[in-house]
Order: sequence, then C-alpha cells, then structure tokens
Amino acid sequence: MNSIAERYVKLVLAVGQHDADYVDAFYGPAEWKSDAERQKMPLREIAAAADRLLADIPALADADRRDELGVLRRDYLKRQLEALRARVRMLEGARMTFDEESQALYDAVAPTHPDSYFEETIKDIDRALPGDGPLVDRYDAFRRTFIVPSDRLARVFDRAIAEGRARTLAHVQLPVDEHFTVEYVTNKPWSGYNWYQGSFRSLIQVNTDLPIYIDRAIDLACHEGYPGHHVYNALLEKHLVRDRGWIEFTVYPLFSPQSLIAEGTANYGIEVAFPGDERLTFERDVLFPLAGLDPARAATYARVRALADRLAYAGNEAARRYLNGEIDRAAAVAWLTRFAMMSPKAAEQRTRFFDTYRSYVINYNLGKDLVKQFVESRAGATPARRWDEFVRLLASPRLPSALRATADRRAE
Repeated sequence: MNSIAERYVKLVLAVGQHDADYVDAFYGPAEWKSDAERQKMPLREIAAAADRLLADIPALADADRRDELGVLRRDYLKRQLEALRARVRMLEGARMTFDEESQALYDAVAPTHPDSYFEETIKDIDRALPGDGPLVDRYDAFRRTFIVPSDRLARVFDRAIAEGRARTLAHVQLPVDEHFTVEYVTNKPWSGYNWYQGSFRSLIQVNTDLPIYIDRAIDLACHEGYPGHHVYNALLEKHLVRDRGWIEFTVYPLFSPQSLIAEGTANYGIEVAFPGDERLTFERDVLFPLAGLDPARAATYARVRALADRLAYAGNEAARRYLNGEIDRAAAVAWLTRFAMMSPKAAEQRTRFFDTYRSYVINYNLGKDLVKQFVESRAGATPARRWDEFVRLLASPRLPSALRATADRRAE
C-alpha cells in the first residue's frame, strides 16, 4: 500500500497544477512538488493514471483485516482517488448537479429542505426580536451591538484560543512542539482558514472584511485551532505519517471526502470543548468584558444565536439552487437574506464562496451532524467519553459514509 500511497500523493500534486485551490496542504518530499510543477501532467493523463491506480489497489488479505486502521486506510485511499477522478472530470468540463457533485467529491449528500422547513425558525426569531421593519434588519441591528471592536479583536481571539487549547490539552496528548500563528487578512471568500504547514505548525488567517461578532471568537478559535483543524492535522501527522509512515496524509486535497471529516470535526469540536452552558459562561464572564460588551446581555445573545443556528442548512439550499441554475446570484442573495438571516453584503460574499467552493458547503453542517451522530452513538452523553471518541476519529482515516453507517447501526 505504500507504493499506492506515493502514487496517490503525486497525482494530487499533479491535479494541483490545474486547480489552485485543490492542494490545501502538503508537507511531503519537496522534490515531489517540484516534479509536479515541472511536468504539469495533462488532465487526460492524470485521469488515466488515476484509473490505473484504482485498479492496482489490492484486495484485503485476512491478515490485513486484523488491523482496523489498515482496513480504513485502504477504503480511504480508494474513495479519495475516486474523488480525485471526479474533480478531474469537472476540470475537463463535466457538469454535475449539486448533489451528484457532493456525492462524488465528499462521499455524502445533504438533505433537501423546502422553504417551509425554515419558516418556523424565522417566526421564532421574529418573536425574539419584536419591533418594526424587516426582520433581517432587526436581526442585523441586534447583532451589531455584539461586534468586537477592531482594537480589541486580537486580545479576544488570543484569550479564546488559550481557553480552547487548555480544554483540549486536558483530554488530548499533542506533540510538544505544536503551535500556530494568527494573521488578520482581507479580501477573502471565507471568514477563517487554517493553512497546515507540517511539523505540527499551522497558519490561521481571520478575514476582517465583515464585522466580527463576539461568538466568532470561540467558533474560530475552536474550528481553526483547538480542537479543530490544527489538532486534526497534527494528530494525523503524528499517528499516521510519523508513527506508521503513511505518506498519503502529507497531502490534503481540498475537494475530497477528507474535507467533510475535517470540517465536521472542527465544527463539532466546539461543542466538545464547551459542552452545555460552559460556552455561555465563558463568553459572559471572560470574552464579553474583554470585548467591552455588556455581560448582562450574553444570555440573550446566546438564545438568539441558538435560534439562528437552526437555519444552518439554509446555505445548502441557496447553493444547491444557485449552482443547479435554478436561481441567479440576485435571487440567491435575496434567499439567503430571508432564510439564512444574512445581511445583503454577507449574502453577496456567500455567493462568491459558492462560485469558488461549490458543494463544499455541505461539509460544515452535514459534516458536523455526521460527526456528532458518530461520536455520540459511541460515547453517549458523557463529556469525557465524547472526548475519547472524538480524538480517535481525529487520528483515523474514516470516511463520511462509514460515519453514517456506524451511527445508523448503533441507532437500530
């Protein structure tokens, strides 16, 4: 399998020469990247090489089945290669529906919801924010009273990161030299990004184009850092690359099933790190004062935020309709404004995300739900056991379809 893995890595790097967003991280042999840049293999040759590599993956021997991670490795490489093949077809001009694309790339299809699915939550938010004028304007005005001032942003994020790290280290053994740096950037289609650089190091960038609300401190600190992307990548490097010599994990193709696991664990990790009312308590007692906000309003903000969280799948519906050609950009912005409670500016930025990352949006909400179901089906309601199962998932090559299958079996 090591030879299969090496060929896989080189094919991912080859695709990256045609798709600037495809290789999210690589910390394998530098000469492999140089070779890919020099050769610039044509897409048709990449496709043929991927087909040959898929055919060369050996069947599992009886001895292999005794190593669970070894079994998962084989399934992972096969499905990652199938996603690579699908991405090449897209680069060659093939068009798929939103759901066909997400299945091909991310090994999952998000549920479809009609407008009526979101209407009840919209009514609940309306009741929580009484007043005159359109609800989206009242919601936006309410949230704007919880913006972190720019001159306090760094200290608020630093404190949220420190808390996320402390809570993670209480349950996770991380490499002693792991660390990351934070940069504040503009003109990006995303709100935050983790660029993993190998050797247990990350660069985390925070986009300040749009206002940053107080709840984004814990969201970004956990999602991008502890126990999210930074921890996920560091554990893969430690347990699979260094301990087992599995070179395939030195490369991360963004448009692949790995992304659903990465985004899903990063979002669910927020709940793992701050279970129950612990998030509200920390925000009220620590982050609100640091941001110069009134702690007495923290509970009200948390209640409204919890309602808005029920609209998570609205972004999927807008993306599905927009990318399937059922609505244009203006209609997508209007739909997001109505059903996702986004300001027109934020909704416009979100459609630019759709343009670049397409069906990737399912990885955040469906990914979180699949990870949550998988972990809690094995760990129950005990916070410590959830940490244990969460960490096992972070350090393993599981696929989205395997998460769903495991959770479904345990639910029967």
